[in-house]
Formats: sequence, structure tokens, C-alpha cells
Amino acid sequence: MSRLPVAGRESAGHWRCAGKFLRRRPVHARLTARARLPCCPSRDRRTCFIIRASQVAATEARPVSDTDQVPPGVDPDIPSPARMYDFYLGGTENFEVDRIAAAKVKMAMPEAEDAAWANRGFLQRAVRWLALHDIRQFIDVGAGLPTRNNTHDAAQVVAPEARVLYADNDPMVRAHAQKLLTGVNGTAFIQADFRDPEGLLAHPVTQETIDFTQPVALLVVALTHFVPDADDPWGVIRRYMDRLAPGSYLALSAGTHDRQAERAVSGLKDAYSKSSANVHTRSREEIARYFDGLEIVPPYKGAAPDLVYAGEWGAEDPEAADSDGSRWSYCAVARKPA
Repeated sequence: MSRLPVAGRESAGHWRCAGKFLRRRPVHARLTARARLPCCPSRDRRTCFIIRASQVAATEARPVSDTDQVPPGVDPDIPSPARMYDFYLGGTENFEVDRIAAAKVKMAMPEAEDAAWANRGFLQRAVRWLALHDIRQFIDVGAGLPTRNNTHDAAQVVAPEARVLYADNDPMVRAHAQKLLTGVNGTAFIQADFRDPEGLLAHPVTQETIDFTQPVALLVVALTHFVPDADDPWGVIRRYMDRLAPGSYLALSAGTHDRQAERAVSGLKDAYSKSSANVHTRSREEIARYFDGLEIVPPYKGAAPDLVYAGEWGAEDPEAADSDGSRWSYCAVARKPA
């Protein structure tokens, strides 16, 4: 295995501080000593805890209203994982049915919001790291509803010329992405299914946005646990990577049941069974298979090149970055060799 650059302080930046583009995820109200996030350097730990507690309270009290007009193709009577994820992240592009489903998820998995923010933080840190290592093209598959600090924000703060193609099969995502990304340089959106890499990559908008003779970062964050084994998500990832130039990267996170209570996993799956996509959590070994044939980069300074929990990737202090929500997902960034 060739020596690859390390994700860490030098490359990932001071992610612990609330920056313009790297928003720190909130932690669930039931903070434990192990679940605490590290403090900002300018604050003591008690002050940080008080600030975070107030942020959690504000998040739980946030006003949420249903979208005035339902976009074509959207069924407001069936929960959508994309809209539920939007709710976990504090968004307002969700319906009552999504909020009810999210409440059921939180009954089984109280740290659901923390888990969503752990994945969001991994995405932002990974994108910035990739941009710092000369990647200028990104394909964000299963991108979800646009919020603040999206993929193009994280990439373009490092490289203003970076280009991002967003893809999602949810018509609600399409409607809002087309509205919010209009006029944003270097971005494009297509409605496409992750399970059809040939169609997604051959789409005219993709061809206009991405130069496939140059390295590309494929971003698949918090997505494959909605794809059943029967659809072979491992083979789908290989089909994407086979079509990307050497030097391209895969940044992926996926839900796991490792070290989780059977009752919690069962409750999570049951809550999502009423939505438009079931949940299929997987073991660490199964998630590692997504990276077969690729060179995993060390997730932080001093670490071996391997999978870690979502909150740990790119962390200055991985032990302090660990949290209950983070432990619901494994992640890694890996390079396609020449």
C-alpha cells in the first residue's frame, strides 16, 4: 500500500471551532463523559457544556412548518428518510408525518440527531480534506435536502473553482435543490438513483459538470444502509469507482448495528419500515467491503488506515470526539490507485 496523506489537524483544520463552513454538530441532551465533544480552545469545558445545552434546547424548540406547496411526485403521507434527516439536522423542509416517524426513531435511538450530525460533520471534514489534497470535482450521491454548509460550501472555501454534482432520487430534494442552487457557480443537480451508476454518470448534466479524465471524489454519506443486500450496494460502489479516473476517492459512511442493543436496532428498523425506504444496518466487516481495491487514508494523525466511527474522522482529539450518535456509523476515505 502506498503512503497516503493523513486526515488530521494539518489537513482537516480546527473542526472543533464553529467556523463559517464547518458547523459543529449538536450533541444529544443526555451528554455523558464519553459523549462530550471537545471544547473550543478559547473556552473551558464547563462553558462549552452550558453553550451546548442551550443549543440543544433551542434545537428541540425550533419552529417547523409544513411546506406550503407539495412538489410534484412527493407523497406527504409517507415518511421520507431525506425529510426525516432534514428534521434531525434542524431543517424545516419536512412534513408532520416525517416528524412523527422521527419521534419513533428517537424512542429507539435517542441519539438520532447526534448520529445525523456526526455524519454531516464527517462529510464536511472529508470534503475539505479532499479539496486540500487537490480534488476539484465531487459527486454527492444521495445528497439529501440542501441545508447550510453544503458540499459545495466546504469545497469552495478551499478551492473556489471546485465543481459539485448533487444527485438524489427524492423529488422533494430535486424541487428544493433546483431552487436553492440556481445561480450557484460550480454546482448542478440531477434526480437519479444511486443503484444506477451507469445512468447517473452518463446523464448529460453530469457530463457537463464532471471531467472524467481527472480525479473525482465520490461521496456516499449515510446512504447505503437504505439499500438492501439484494440490490448489492457493494457491487454498485465498484461500478462507480471503475468509471472514475485513478487518483479518485470514495468517502463513505454507513449505519452499523455493532455494539448497539438489539432492541434499539429493532426499533430503528421498525420506525423506518413505515417510510419510503427500510434500514439495513451492517457490521464493520460488511462496511469495510465497500473499500475493497482502494487505499484507505489514515483517518487522523497517528492512526492506521482503517474505518472509524463517523465523529472521529479528521478529529484533532478522536477520543473526545467520540459520542453515542457517532457510534451508529462507520466511515472512511479511500483512494483509487493508479
